[in-house]
Amino acid sequence: MSQLFSPLTLRGLTLRNRTVVAPMCQYTSQHGFANDWHFVHLGRFAQGGFGLVILEATGVLPEARISYGDLGLWDDAQIEPLARIVDFLHAEGAAAGIQLAHAGRKAATPIAWRHGFDESEDDKVKYAFETWVPVAPSAIAHNANPSFQTPTALDTAGIKRTIQGFADAAIRAEKAGFDTVEIHAAHGYLINQFLSPLANHRTDEYGGSRENRMRFLLEVTDAVRAVWPEQKPLLVRISATDGVEGGWTIEDSVVLASELKSHGVDVVHVSSGGFDGASIKPRALYQVELSAEVRKAGIKTIAVGLITEPRDAEEILEKGEADLIALARGALEDPNWPIHAHHVLDGAEYDLWPKQARARMRDKDRALGIRQ
Repeated sequence: MSQLFSPLTLRGLTLRNRTVVAPMCQYTSQHGFANDWHFVHLGRFAQGGFGLVILEATGVLPEARISYGDLGLWDDAQIEPLARIVDFLHAEGAAAGIQLAHAGRKAATPIAWRHGFDESEDDKVKYAFETWVPVAPSAIAHNANPSFQTPTALDTAGIKRTIQGFADAAIRAEKAGFDTVEIHAAHGYLINQFLSPLANHRTDEYGGSRENRMRFLLEVTDAVRAVWPEQKPLLVRISATDGVEGGWTIEDSVVLASELKSHGVDVVHVSSGGFDGASIKPRALYQVELSAEVRKAGIKTIAVGLITEPRDAEEILEKGEADLIALARGALEDPNWPIHAHHVLDGAEYDLWPKQARARMRDKDRALGIRQ
């Protein structure tokens, strides 16, 4: 049996294999509620054999959303449609995670496939258009693009409200039945903004030194861990480097990972970037070396970033560069990627196919003389 398709136990959760669907924003929600698109979009990954499916960046407060089309978990009424998705993922053998997020100064931006805010008045009603003034560590816009507003700098009361928002959302995630939550601290969003000197120009206890800039994330982590069940693992996604001179570095991330472990985090999901001017150039396996470095802090990691070939994924695990392998765009392209990778790595194995398809696929392969 390949390492990729061996189980992994995190606290009281055992994943059927090491494949993960990374969070992918769908910009298809209204007022933060999951709908049939999310159910079908996510359900197919469980049918395709993934071990863990993590839902998209989910706003912990209304103003935390990247756009008005994002999922939210600031209201108890948002629990039920998420629970429906969780139940289906579980029924198909996958574990269910949700990424709790706050966009900070990158909030209230246009839907990804639109040309700015080009909604007609009818569109605004149909799609539940909303806008608001973002918040951030400092009153500095992400860039000069008019899609990004100048945010309001969070005061102490605003910071405490935001931390409580993460904790309250974690409580709702537990009620919905999720197996894990992932705190989003990557990609230039609010927590990453606190971590990075590129966006954090504060002079209080949340700015200045690395220790101070890490404070907000560690307080969010403590608040979530305090309400998240002890037997359930906690994940944090980070940008291991901003890729910009004077920004957050991989050396900073190794220190942060050690701190996160001591605060009850079980896995760090290692990504990168999120600020303008990054020197990071996407290519096959381009973030694996970052995962390997963060793992040196003694914490499990998820490698992500244009990992497409099963044998590459297996080699990453064999070399100890990560403990899990995440796909995003690759999963969109092939929701059955784990099933196909399982055949590549482990031969004539059909256990990941849904029971409704298992025998049919085996009979097809036998008729064609493959995977005997």
